[in-house]
Amino acid sequence: MQRQQYGRQGESRAEEFEEDELACSRTSYACGLAVLTTDEPDVDGFARALAREAEAVEAGFALLFFSQSLVDAESLAAALKIHAPQLAHAGCSTAGEITPEGLEDGHVVAMLFPSASFTVAATMIRQLSTSGMDGITGEVEALRRRLKADLDDGSATSQFALCLIDGLSYAEEAVTSAIHWGLDDIPLIGGSAGDDLKFETTRLISNGEVASDSAVIVLVATSVPFHVFKTDNFVPTGEKLVVTASDPDHRIVREFNAEVAAREYAASVGIVPQTLTPMSFASHPVVVKVGGEYYCRSIQKMNPDGSLSFFCAIDDGVVLSIAQPKGMVESTRAALGAVDERLGGIDMILGFDCVLRRLDARNRQVFRDISELYRTNRVIGFGTYGEQYRSMHLNQTFTGIAFGYRQAAE
Repeated sequence: MQRQQYGRQGESRAEEFEEDELACSRTSYACGLAVLTTDEPDVDGFARALAREAEAVEAGFALLFFSQSLVDAESLAAALKIHAPQLAHAGCSTAGEITPEGLEDGHVVAMLFPSASFTVAATMIRQLSTSGMDGITGEVEALRRRLKADLDDGSATSQFALCLIDGLSYAEEAVTSAIHWGLDDIPLIGGSAGDDLKFETTRLISNGEVASDSAVIVLVATSVPFHVFKTDNFVPTGEKLVVTASDPDHRIVREFNAEVAAREYAASVGIVPQTLTPMSFASHPVVVKVGGEYYCRSIQKMNPDGSLSFFCAIDDGVVLSIAQPKGMVESTRAALGAVDERLGGIDMILGFDCVLRRLDARNRQVFRDISELYRTNRVIGFGTYGEQYRSMHLNQTFTGIAFGYRQAAE
């Protein structure tokens, strides 16, 4: 096994070390962040490795992303409670992972935040389906007060917020808006938890607890330079679909243009309705215009009655445009290049990548190119059922927070 380290100019160097009882890769970055990954289902071994690495880098918090096809949330949370009881942590299940080696499936990924350069406060909000939005805003404001109390007087830091939320909760828009309201001008970034495209149950963890119908908010103060960004790869066409019958509570569209939704959508994109799959929806997205900008409103699946389930809020009267995808590799490379220029060099990126982008990349045979682009730009993160960006819940988008170089203390 190797420990991968990244220096000031992003070059990597590897140090050989004795193989642990668990096959686990460790990657460290100049800004002090460290990442552990494994594709083995040994939760106890991973928790022990995480505890050792946390002690080595003096980390006060860990962010975890995990495939439920590899490990279950309860076992992982229990192992962390036993083997890393002092390490505050939060995380969620995924629809694929982004590791130091690029796009992967069936992994556990942990990102460690060293206390020397990151001060972190986190909270879990449960029972989103019955939570009032004012209460969520209040919890965010309380979290801000807690973080402020943890900061040293006079410390020069900037802040950002992360949000992980149940991707099957039907609540992302309202919750994201409520969180943003409580954050004031602190930028928000995040992703909706997945379950490997099963669409059954997603799970979130926080300090040993496990829940669905919940969200985790992480507030971070740091002196490391960072930049929050988003990118997508679609342009609207003149083909319109008007929602004429829907079930907003369950994000289901029954009719477009007074016709059965699946049949009308399929006719608009030139596909036989019976052959519609998640791959079809990834390759032929629909978008809505909000405030002069277009945002994707991704379709999750076709139901037996010909209705369509969406990953986002939908309602009668909404006008959607069929979108034409543009080059994913080129648009993503351009976005990352702009971020690199803004920061004066990217040290690493925490990224939230819609699972439909991953499916579309496979369909267009650019999966390896996107994976390599993420690897060379040192992206760590997971495949989502939706992305959070400031006040918006998005689909078919890559959102991220890029960290600039700051040499970790020796």
